[in-house]
Amino acid sequence: MRSGVYAGVLGAKEITLGLNPRQAEGNRYFYAGQANELRLTPFHSGETLILQEEVRKSLGSAPVVTGCFTLVRAEGALRGSWKAPGTSTTLKVSLEPLNVARLPLKLPSSPGLLRLRGRDPLAFVRLNHAWVVSADGQRLREPLSGLDYPRLPQATPALQAALQDRLLSHAVSALACATDLPENSGGEGYGLSADVTLLTPRLLSLREDINSYCGGAHPDTATTGLILDRASGRPVPLSALWPSLTAARLKALYLGAATSDPASECDDVLREMQDRFAVSLGSGGLSLTPTSLPHVVSACAESVVIPLGQLRRGANTASRYFADLYPR
Repeated sequence: MRSGVYAGVLGAKEITLGLNPRQAEGNRYFYAGQANELRLTPFHSGETLILQEEVRKSLGSAPVVTGCFTLVRAEGALRGSWKAPGTSTTLKVSLEPLNVARLPLKLPSSPGLLRLRGRDPLAFVRLNHAWVVSADGQRLREPLSGLDYPRLPQATPALQAALQDRLLSHAVSALACATDLPENSGGEGYGLSADVTLLTPRLLSLREDINSYCGGAHPDTATTGLILDRASGRPVPLSALWPSLTAARLKALYLGAATSDPASECDDVLREMQDRFAVSLGSGGLSLTPTSLPHVVSACAESVVIPLGQLRRGANTASRYFADLYPR
């Protein structure tokens, strides 16, 4: 079996199929216009490639076979049939190799989009289409996943690319989540809330909150803070703004500002947690949210804000961003 992406028809329906002998997750296919992908388990019988389509019907259940491709290679293409278990009807399958590297970009070129084309060609094919800009120009939506993300109409191309790549990364995760869910999952899946928390002449800060359930033992939540240079779109390290803000110092500041009851379970959890935080900037100061808490105590992860004035003594006065944080 050779790695590659193939496009064509299954019966009367258009499909795109990916094969990867080195990575099981790379063997999957999708119907045109549908969000869910179907996973495939490959076998060989002589020169015949057999791809077993498997779906989980409910949580906790093992995958069941819902279809089977029987394919042979013909001058680089794949020809054969698809059949559902227990039926006598077969559907004709005809798939041509798709040169993903030569597909034109339907989005502005960005580092993340180009990486995705090499790392996960099938996901690239799914997401390489025009996205939707909101009427006010402030949001960008990826239609297949339904996720949206902040957009700055007057941003530099580099910053627009950085924001597009953030949404692209979440869209990839959302589609993978949809594939992992069983058929009876209802409205579960991958949800994203992303907003601008601070915009200055040189800085852009955002906060991302993810709520997801992808068929595992429990739902997951995650918070990410971003501080970006408005010209380059690159992350601005916290140490470039406040060199003294080590991980240990951030934890001390967090514990000093947290409102948990000293006698509560959360107080013990927060004092014993690792010093990892989602950090973002806002008009009120520096927002800190713990990111190392296990699911069972994730409700303890309150966000606190450290006023900028409290941090001024340790600020980098030589930084080009100093005036954005401490205007005269």
